[in-house]
Amino acid sequence: MNFLNLIRWKNLLMIALVQLLIKYAFLEPFGAQISLTPLGITLLILSTISIAAAGNIINDIYDVETDFVNKPDKLIIGKSISEKTAYNLFIAFNVIGVGIGFYISHLVGKSPFFSIFVIISALLYVYATYLKRTLLIGNIVISILVALSIIIVGVFELLPGITPQNQQMQLMYFNTVLDYAIFAFIINLLREIAKDIEDIDGDYKVGMKTLPIVIGRDRATKVLFVLSFVPLFTIAYYTINSLYKNQIAVIYFLLFIIGPLLYICIKTYSATTKNDHHHISNILKLVMLFGMLSLLLYKYILLK
Repeated sequence: MNFLNLIRWKNLLMIALVQLLIKYAFLEPFGAQISLTPLGITLLILSTISIAAAGNIINDIYDVETDFVNKPDKLIIGKSISEKTAYNLFIAFNVIGVGIGFYISHLVGKSPFFSIFVIISALLYVYATYLKRTLLIGNIVISILVALSIIIVGVFELLPGITPQNQQMQLMYFNTVLDYAIFAFIINLLREIAKDIEDIDGDYKVGMKTLPIVIGRDRATKVLFVLSFVPLFTIAYYTINSLYKNQIAVIYFLLFIIGPLLYICIKTYSATTKNDHHHISNILKLVMLFGMLSLLLYKYILLK
């Protein structure tokens, strides 16, 4: 369990689930010209979660001092797993992830795509060692990387199969994948800010320059409150304008996405304690999950 917690197995499962949903609940049912076989999508998932696992490990290695203050009961590096072992795991997962990425890029006949895996791996290392200590830049970079775990399916499935005849349809599918990636970016950015407010004590001790440290906990909470309206209004607008004819989709979005987002706005307004921001972070994770699960509704939405 210590190893599974170190690599954040729940987050890795969510990445795998989303990538499977994009392929099997969205692209395949609507006849998109796809490029990956079942083996190919399996390898893409393995590559993505291997690099993500490596990122989680290096993040924990450089967070030992802050975690000792913020969450001593969840400390793994130096307690259950040695730092040397963690470094070896970090290298191994990166080699596996980038190596599989190299193979997949050649499998779809797009060898330059290999650079995506190298860039993601490098950014995760730079994030853990430097960027996460800077004002908002680290939050934005890690949120972009979360979005990339979604976009990468569209890149490998759709782009190699584009022809002059199907270009318009392929790009329409890709734009839908991009919309989900933008949603994931926004929700994760809010969650990163909430986590920074939650972890302000340990972050301050090691000299980080996160938003709540630079402008203060209360002001950062107000920023989070204002930003929380962005996904709420965006999803509400989408529901009113695009889903209004489909009762199932409207009910799903109201109950599982708009409702929780409205709750987050209300909760953030009155949030004052570490537990409040931890709770907001967990609800945002659920919103992310339910947002991705809405891919299962697409056949109803598109066939309305």
